Amino acid sequence: MENNGGNGRKKPNILITGTPGTGKTTTSSLLADAAQLRHINVGDLVKQKNLHDGWDEDLQCHVINEDLVCDELEDMMEEGGNIVDYHGCDFFPERWFDCVVVLQTDNPILYDRLSNRGYTGSKLSNNIECEIFQVLLEEAKASYPENIVVALQSDSIEDMSKNVETLVDWVRRWSPAS
Repeated sequence: MENNGGNGRKKPNILITGTPGTGKTTTSSLLADAAQLRHINVGDLVKQKNLHDGWDEDLQCHVINEDLVCDELEDMMEEGGNIVDYHGCDFFPERWFDCVVVLQTDNPILYDRLSNRGYTGSKLSNNIECEIFQVLLEEAKASYPENIVVALQSDSIEDMSKNVETLVDWVRRWSPAS
């Protein structure tokens, strides 16, 4: 996690990504409070602003319109001071982020979390396979400079607290590019 500073922003932008159930929203909320940054939950934004192309019956979720999402976020991202929370990462512009965090969770823990959310069938197995094959870590490394991508374990409340502490420390050390 380098501290390069980004594009004249006064505060950094952080992407927190990972398979559903890895703790993105909890970590993002805690970090936003601790570091005084804005938490943007993309899933909620998509629902609130109708930034989707309908409903996927098989996966029981909205099909997001990536262009509409990026258009909606553009001004906020240029301003800086944002934590973007979403399970995908390859469609956001590279220039937006100073740090990309991929949360990872051991499979038995993730299985329990997703089952408790009501995930079943292909929705459950697809997400478990995504974690097994580290799809989101590979996607992040392919989409952003490797020096800003960091994988953090997120199995427990202790892990989440440690991750927030690490990220708050990073935010405090971050400085805008000159």
